Amino acid sequence: MAMRLTDPAYLAFPLRVNGNGGELAKRSRHVRDQIEQVLFTMPGERVFRPEFGAGMRALLFEPNASALWTVAKKRLLASLADALKGEVDPRSLEVDVSGEGERVEIVISYTLAVVGYQERLSFTVGHDGC
Repeated sequence: MAMRLTDPAYLAFPLRVNGNGGELAKRSRHVRDQIEQVLFTMPGERVFRPEFGAGMRALLFEPNASALWTVAKKRLLASLADALKGEVDPRSLEVDVSGEGERVEIVISYTLAVVGYQERLSFTVGHDGC
């Protein structure tokens, strides 16, 4: 099935190869993949992009309270704004962080630039999550 020019294809993440070469993802899936990369990559983990990532797994070792949520929200907004530049309308990017017990809940809302598609993603970091 051929893709239209208005529906660009991106290499899927994590990189997968099938009989036709690299597996492709549509724009909305590509943005979701980018968000996951930002969430779970530690700053300094990428050699040529040491500033990339928000390192949310490190939250597991911090006190789960509103001060942590505020820091995490600011870190995520900055990291996501940079990583999603050109893909997401920056005015639409919203991050909410909360938690209970050993779990931190992260909700990210955004609108894809140009096409206006709105999406809301939820992630759980901790005991039952990643």
